[in-house]
Amino acid sequence: MPLPLRPRRPVLAALLLTAAALPHRTEAQAFELEPITIFSATRSEREIGSIPGAVQVIEGDRIREQLTRGNDPTALLARLVPGFSAPNQSLSGASETFRGRGLLVMVDGVPRNTPLRDVSRILSVIDLNSVDRIEVVSGASSLYGPGATGGTINIITESGHNAGTAPVVTLNSRLKAYTEDPGGSLRSELSLGISQDLGAFDYAATLSGSRSNRTYGGDGAELPSDPMLGQGGLDRADNLSGSLVLGWDLAEGRRLEYGFEAVRYTQSPDYFSRYSADAVTQDPSAPYTGEDITETSDYHRLSYFDDTLAIGALSATLSFADIEKGFGFTPYSSYNSQVYYSGDPADPIADFNQTTLTSKRTALTVAIDTPLNFGARDGASLSWGIDWSHDETGQTLVNGADAIAPMEQTTRAAFAQLTLPVGERLTLSGGARYERFDLTVRDFIRPDAYVAGSVFPAISVTGGDFDYDQWTFNAGATFDLTEETQLFGGFSQGYSLTDIGSFTRRAGLNSVAEACAAYGTLYSPACGTPPTFALAYGDIAPEPQLVDTYQLGLRHRGASWSGQATAFYSVSENGVTYDFASNRVQQQREEIWGVELSGSVDLGAATTFDGLLAWREGKFDSDDSGSVDEWLPNNRIATPLRAVLGLAHQFDNGLSLRGEAVYLGGRDRQAERAGATTELEDVTLVNLQASMPLGRGDLSVAVENLFDEDYLNPTATATRNLPVRGDGRTVSVGYAMTF
Repeated sequence: MPLPLRPRRPVLAALLLTAAALPHRTEAQAFELEPITIFSATRSEREIGSIPGAVQVIEGDRIREQLTRGNDPTALLARLVPGFSAPNQSLSGASETFRGRGLLVMVDGVPRNTPLRDVSRILSVIDLNSVDRIEVVSGASSLYGPGATGGTINIITESGHNAGTAPVVTLNSRLKAYTEDPGGSLRSELSLGISQDLGAFDYAATLSGSRSNRTYGGDGAELPSDPMLGQGGLDRADNLSGSLVLGWDLAEGRRLEYGFEAVRYTQSPDYFSRYSADAVTQDPSAPYTGEDITETSDYHRLSYFDDTLAIGALSATLSFADIEKGFGFTPYSSYNSQVYYSGDPADPIADFNQTTLTSKRTALTVAIDTPLNFGARDGASLSWGIDWSHDETGQTLVNGADAIAPMEQTTRAAFAQLTLPVGERLTLSGGARYERFDLTVRDFIRPDAYVAGSVFPAISVTGGDFDYDQWTFNAGATFDLTEETQLFGGFSQGYSLTDIGSFTRRAGLNSVAEACAAYGTLYSPACGTPPTFALAYGDIAPEPQLVDTYQLGLRHRGASWSGQATAFYSVSENGVTYDFASNRVQQQREEIWGVELSGSVDLGAATTFDGLLAWREGKFDSDDSGSVDEWLPNNRIATPLRAVLGLAHQFDNGLSLRGEAVYLGGRDRQAERAGATTELEDVTLVNLQASMPLGRGDLSVAVENLFDEDYLNPTATATRNLPVRGDGRTVSVGYAMTF
């Protein structure tokens, strides 16, 4: 049942009430703009104007602007990147898609995804205080391996290179609270950073911590600690993260760099969530009895850069990730109808029904950017190299038993990407990647399960060794209409492993065919065979997903305004859709299409207007007929239409103001399906922020959801079709200084 909503204020009226604080270009018209380069689109540094696809660079000033509201990477991406979905305002990234598909997240070019078991918790535990810039590449891509079926985000951390010979110390502090209960909801954030360039040696270190209390919706009700069944939340949590980057300039053009990051997150819920209400709420009558929700992860990176080689510029990175993610305990109910069985039908959920994911990943990447000279215009080059990685992934219950089949996978890949200017205006590009996967699935016992009132005895799953490979390609072109404007278009392919771990966790329960194979007539007389209580991994293995993306766009970057417009279409024969009603992952043909607009314009020397508009929709083949016939579920596309509009002004005395309206369009495409999804209503939210020089630093104030709108968060609600309220009005006060 949809949540009753308050009347919405018009977007235009909200903007007229507010102004914004973006970096202004008081002198930009007087001289030529410096070109912006991006590394993530080709694995070598290229000017954005030569990239045949939609790309964005989020610079440090926009990151610092987000920090005046809070340390939230997902909120930053949702405000600035049209392809990214509305954030679910939770610890999890569940249903946070990119163009309705998967997102590959990297830090300094090293993937953070866990491909063998996708548990959707990456962005929320990345510390923005340590980030220098973010590069975003829209559309399917395989340049960095599997996962980027919708887009790629590369988060580049701060280093001490060119920081100055004296230590530079940055202090960022913030208090944030919900106006419904300022004392009970107070969240504190503190970050300390230091960097220095000592010549041949430089360093940068950041230590950040936060502590949160209660959270509230726009109706004044306390929000639940676990709104999406075990995914975890952002209330009652302690978060500590630290990063260190050490750099050595070995000689002119040669550099060695070591990076380290540690994350320690603990959420300690007081109560279970009540899922039977009009919206998910805290249940004070049910004290939480599970273990804490945790994140204990360490990341190491050793990189070598060499611009002096005859064959071109070399970059090589050896990385190691040690990841541990603990999830919440959720009681058995009609909303959580698949659990591990306790042996007691009166209290069917086992007390060990809580899991921890562990993943260890070692990877080596080598890329070389070779200039080419065979009569073409200056700028022709070939980026090529190899990738190798080894993953070990498991997920265990709190009693130590395996919840999924333990897995190991070794990946080897080679790639090449050509950039070829033709004449004065046209640039062609194209590339290919070949990747081979060697997968080992260990034998394991899927424990007794209790599903919708029925007991499904344990299943013996036989593993084995498997190998598969994939070629992927891309091709595109850019054409300079003017020095400031480019037309671009292209085709690209992305490859994704379909969450193998989740299929083994549901062994015998993924489909009727599996249930018949394992349980025979015990499941249904129609199966016609006796139960074997056994399956082989080959019986349940999902198909990898290959996505083709086509896009056409126009971008402009001038002294007074800049913008980008893109139309895209993507198709996959083995798309992946989660069906909340059956708690199963399904695969079928699917198509997604959309239009994205973003830009900013200087209205004066110190006034800026900026915004984005994104629309997308998609369908899938529900009956295996070969053609798409049904709309994709909300957990893939929760807000087909999304708009963000901001107005900005910076006064002569240093005072900066920003006002912003965010529109999230509703969706009811699924109303005709059996087990219809919650209809998502549209909503308009208004945010304000201000900053002012004070002493040696800057004082900032931010108000989010100014009118305290009572609404359903579309992305969180769509994850499991459970109505989840969005955040109510919050006020943040912070002080940042650099000395």
